[in-house]
Amino acid sequence: MNILMRSAAVAAITIGFAGGALAQTEVKIGYALAPASHYGVAAEKWQEAVEAATEGRYMFRHFPSSGLGGEREVVEGVQIGTIEATIVSSGTLSNFVPDTGVFDIPFLFRDLAHARGVLDGPIGQEILEKFDDVGLVALAWGEQGFRHITNNRGVIDEPGDMAGLKLRTMENPVHITAFQTLGAAPTPMAWPEVIGALQQGVIDGQENPLSVITSANLAEVQKYLTLSGHVYSPAVLLVSRQLWDGMSDADKDAFREGAAEAVTAMRGFIDEVESSGIERLRAQGMEIGELSAEARTAFQEALAAAYEQYYASYDRALIEQIIAAE
Repeated sequence: MNILMRSAAVAAITIGFAGGALAQTEVKIGYALAPASHYGVAAEKWQEAVEAATEGRYMFRHFPSSGLGGEREVVEGVQIGTIEATIVSSGTLSNFVPDTGVFDIPFLFRDLAHARGVLDGPIGQEILEKFDDVGLVALAWGEQGFRHITNNRGVIDEPGDMAGLKLRTMENPVHITAFQTLGAAPTPMAWPEVIGALQQGVIDGQENPLSVITSANLAEVQKYLTLSGHVYSPAVLLVSRQLWDGMSDADKDAFREGAAEAVTAMRGFIDEVESSGIERLRAQGMEIGELSAEARTAFQEALAAAYEQYYASYDRALIEQIIAAE
């Protein structure tokens, strides 16, 4: 091969590599928690599955721990296409698709199996489809688990213990209504601000699933944990409409199937935390209590006025259908 032919061959290879690089699409994925959380586990699995199925044509770039802002800001970024993907709590999403709020109604689900069955079934899938109307593509329901209350003021055994409790909540009208009805002082706050607010005493406590309480090391800033299980907290895996519309059908399948694998990993993480997290938190110094069956009934009765408000926002027949689902 003469020098001209060799030069042409090298140029062709270089152009090929450049073309491959140009063909690779970056997927910025933002989420609120640390890489070692259930969000991080799901994001890693999603990346692994998609990159393998597309032979690396999509490259995920992670922004954990609210690296791209709070959850609402990230969803807005996905909506306008400046962020390609996120795993986000349903509490924030009720600001975009109000019907997601039905799953945040207190004491709606009996256990994880009940909640997963509803979300994976027709009711949950129908709500995912509504994200199309606001320029978002919702691929699957993830989860965080059942929410519990932590605080620095004292033990919570009955509804009266909630009086005046300054409690961080998400920007979620369903949650806010519930805690106001119980006499607490709900304080909507973006997650990145919460640890500092707890340390400074701006708020007394917060409420989150064990998966968040453990991964965020809340035992360092909270003394009491009440296993209230008052609300089941799902999450959603979203991609931007701009990214989605530019994909081939095969790539869309890769993202859907990857999201399904991510959900399996996320739920596995939740199952592990539910079985081991309590002892871990107790070993870290938290004082842990659990609502008795009688106390749970008392809380449900105390929320009767809140339920009347929920019936004004959500179809009562749907709520009853969810409660009755096997």
